[in-house]
Amino acid sequence: MNCKFKTLAILPYLILMLLSVGAHSQSVVESDANSGEQTVTQQLQALRKEVIALNRDLFVLEEDLLFPSSTQLVVYLSMDVGTYFNLDSVELQIDGNTVTHYLYTEKQIQALYKGGVQKLHLDNLSQGEHELTAFFIGKGPENRDYKRATSLTFNKTAEPATLELSIIDSSVKQQPVFKAVEL
Repeated sequence: MNCKFKTLAILPYLILMLLSVGAHSQSVVESDANSGEQTVTQQLQALRKEVIALNRDLFVLEEDLLFPSSTQLVVYLSMDVGTYFNLDSVELQIDGNTVTHYLYTEKQIQALYKGGVQKLHLDNLSQGEHELTAFFIGKGPENRDYKRATSLTFNKTAEPATLELSIIDSSVKQQPVFKAVEL
């Protein structure tokens, strides 16, 4: 497995070499005015497309190696309309250890209000019982500073674990409701 990581580490350099050789070859071809120029340029474009596809495949392979499904934990964040809460940041703890602290921009907040879902955290986690705690910091009703938390105890099995944190406006309570659920 160590050999795979070494291979993955040098692949970006190989891709850059191929692209630079391709760029050099293209400049040589463009300076040559013969009729074979078009076929070499087309071959070069096809090679570039193959390198891009290879790079995408390597990214997927690297993610599979670094985060195997048997230990994978993914935490998503979603929001409702945002009438009663304006999010500034989220702090995520797993088993009492802070694993993520995320500060939001206005554009990111607007994307979440429009139904976007953010992949907040991706991690390896051993099997067994774990506790996730999320702290939401922002402005609440009447523009007051607001810091609320929600917790979820879940059992990590050999399957990948997916959790969702959601911020929902409760018109009955006229307050935001913070939830953590296992998907």
